[in-house]
Amino acid sequence: MLKNILLSFIPLFVAVDAIGVLPIFVSLTEGLEQKKRAQIIIQSMLTACCLAIGFILVGKLIFNLLGITMGDFMIAGGAILFCLAIIDVLSPTKKRRIPSDELGVVPLGTPLIVGPAVLTTSMVIISQYGLYPTIISVLANILVAGLIFRASFVLIKILGEAGSKALSKITSLLLAAIAVMLIRKGLEQFLIRF
Repeated sequence: MLKNILLSFIPLFVAVDAIGVLPIFVSLTEGLEQKKRAQIIIQSMLTACCLAIGFILVGKLIFNLLGITMGDFMIAGGAILFCLAIIDVLSPTKKRRIPSDELGVVPLGTPLIVGPAVLTTSMVIISQYGLYPTIISVLANILVAGLIFRASFVLIKILGEAGSKALSKITSLLLAAIAVMLIRKGLEQFLIRF
């Protein structure tokens, strides 16, 4: 079982991409107190865990019942992220796009930590390595993401206010690119069906 956990951990680590999400986390939590950031990290981890475990257990059934495809899910997630990125890039002053009370749920918990890539990967590795190794691997990856976000406090101190603002604008462009990629992959799934 340990071998299956390790084998399922690796593709999920790539799918979660906590290191890639880190600059976005820094951007979204810019200007918040350390205590509030810690609450957001916990909220995002709990959201990601609930969504991932719920999807692993009943996702295929719900998607089938509602007629939702993974492509639909990718396009919807991409559209939300794109709107957030555009607002941030065009805004001359930094305004909180989302109330900080909800930040850990959307967009951090989902679609950034657990989004279409993680959900799709989970469905694939269940058939290869089993249910329990998949669940353990998902939870381990979410924990790793939380630890990486926690270490972002050091990064923020090193960058300072000016560096943080510059990183914020750059990551907004990155967020827009990720959003376009999700939409493109969703559209590709539609085209494959025809």
